[in-house]
Amino acid sequence: MKALLAVLVLACAMVLVGGCATPAYSSRERGLLISRAWGYEWAQIQDDVDSALLLRPPSELTMWDVR
Repeated sequence: MKALLAVLVLACAMVLVGGCATPAYSSRERGLLISRAWGYEWAQIQDDVDSALLLRPPSELTMWDVR
């Protein structure tokens, strides 16, 4: 019983005390990074759909402003 309790306490400590924060970025900066990546992914999906449906002439370049 003591071992089970010890394992339970250690498991809870690992979940609650774990280092889930990113020390390099603030939450706002992290959100901006994620939204920029999602925007880039969405632009690439649009390029793929347009290419598959032949809506634009074939090209290796994207029309989106990629920084």
